[in-house]
Amino acid sequence: MSDITARRRILVVEDEALVAMQLEDMLAELGHDIAASCARLDEAVAAARTIACDAAVLDINLSGQTSFPVAQTLKDRGVPFLFATGYGTSILPPELAGSQVLHKPYSLDDLRLALSSALA
Repeated sequence: MSDITARRRILVVEDEALVAMQLEDMLAELGHDIAASCARLDEAVAAARTIACDAAVLDINLSGQTSFPVAQTLKDRGVPFLFATGYGTSILPPELAGSQVLHKPYSLDDLRLALSSALA
């Protein structure tokens, strides 16, 4: 089992600039680095394919498109991820059912616990 308190490189996928900045600040406060921050689906899929990261936090709705292709790419690569969303788990497709979901709005402690669970 890996050390969940270790500094990690996190991919952030969030289309709302203020939410992305807040998430990045929270991750920094938890001692993590931002591997990349993406607001559009195409750039997020490209990052998920190529960026070296230890985990990812994905908003589900990216300007009307879902981040499910990003999640599937990360899953195929064995990179843990969680969805940070206002949607419930019922929106997840069958192949992503059971994925970690962090409900918006969330606190620093909520994020810490969700990341710890995803990385465990």
